Amino acid sequence: MSERRRATKRYPWRRPAGAGRADATPRPVPGPPRGEPPAPTADGAPAEIDERSVVDAAVYRDGRRVGTPDSLAATYRRLREETGAMAWIGLYRPSEAELLSLAEEFDLHKLAIEDAMEAHQRPKLERYGETLFVVLRAARYLDAPEEVDFGELHVFVGPDFVITVRHGAAPDLSAVRTRMESTPELLALGPEAVLYAILDAAVDGYAPVVAGVQNDIDEIETEVFRGDPEVSRRIYELSREMVEFQRATRPLVGMLHGLMAGFDKYGTDEELQRYLRDVADHVTHTSERVDGFRSALTDILAVNATLVTQQQNAEMRALAEAGFEQNEEVKKISAWAAILFAPTLVGTIYGMNFTHMPELHWVLGYPFAILLMAVVCVSLYLIFKRRGWL
Repeated sequence: MSERRRATKRYPWRRPAGAGRADATPRPVPGPPRGEPPAPTADGAPAEIDERSVVDAAVYRDGRRVGTPDSLAATYRRLREETGAMAWIGLYRPSEAELLSLAEEFDLHKLAIEDAMEAHQRPKLERYGETLFVVLRAARYLDAPEEVDFGELHVFVGPDFVITVRHGAAPDLSAVRTRMESTPELLALGPEAVLYAILDAAVDGYAPVVAGVQNDIDEIETEVFRGDPEVSRRIYELSREMVEFQRATRPLVGMLHGLMAGFDKYGTDEELQRYLRDVADHVTHTSERVDGFRSALTDILAVNATLVTQQQNAEMRALAEAGFEQNEEVKKISAWAAILFAPTLVGTIYGMNFTHMPELHWVLGYPFAILLMAVVCVSLYLIFKRRGWL
């Protein structure tokens, strides 16, 4: 570790008054990064690191940009040359070689580098010596699909550098950089001011999401009482997004309160203290709103389940009534079919052309057959009528 780093006061983001690179032991030129080195060129020299993920790299002194290097190596050199300067390097989904190069130059802890490589981390704040490692979960509301898109941001903050590693579209750090460059008196406060600006941008980005979710919940309530069959799926998807939103906001509340608890210990500037308290208020309010959204969605889901059950009961009752009516009709048809079957049976028997049938030459045979038919039909009619089939 360089003499300049050992001379830094306990607050890991602030440089002692008058300290700079001119009176400090210069850093050695970094060698190949740890891990797999880039493939050498034909003359045996190390290949250049692919730096297409570098969104912006700048060196600032007294709150003003004094250099815009075109590579990480050039940024390292310029930072060594400038007295009392600060580097702000923005990366978007960097390669392992780039992260290892930064780790070699700025003494970044290997665990933090592993987290930045793998992403998919929960919001957290870790101190590794003089470096602060912060993981944020940013969010943005997409109007067209009506859903929440989450991004991940890793921030390394040291005595004279800020490194941001984005793994998503949010937050828009170019707007943060523009804002800080337009207020050099704030940027002059150092890397901690950049960190607070990034925190503020991430938290402010939650406001449109909260507004969009509130509108979605209002629409869902209307759809629930209108009986939309697709509303259950929408409730479930929005509930999952709110779980993810809670995972983004809840840890951030504790992180900010942890930073505020170190105000006195690390001698944080009073202006930054007020700035951080404002951010903490906003994230607390957002976290409470998200908790309320999840509770409301749970209630809406219960109401929807009740309404669906009532609708199903009504449909079952209608089916039962239809089945009962159909059964009554079947009874009537069956009863009349049985009544009509009796004379048909008698007539069929007497219609058989056997030579030796006692009733064929009987004088009262025909009246007897008719009477038999009538008796059977009337008897069946009375039986079915008593049972309610007719």
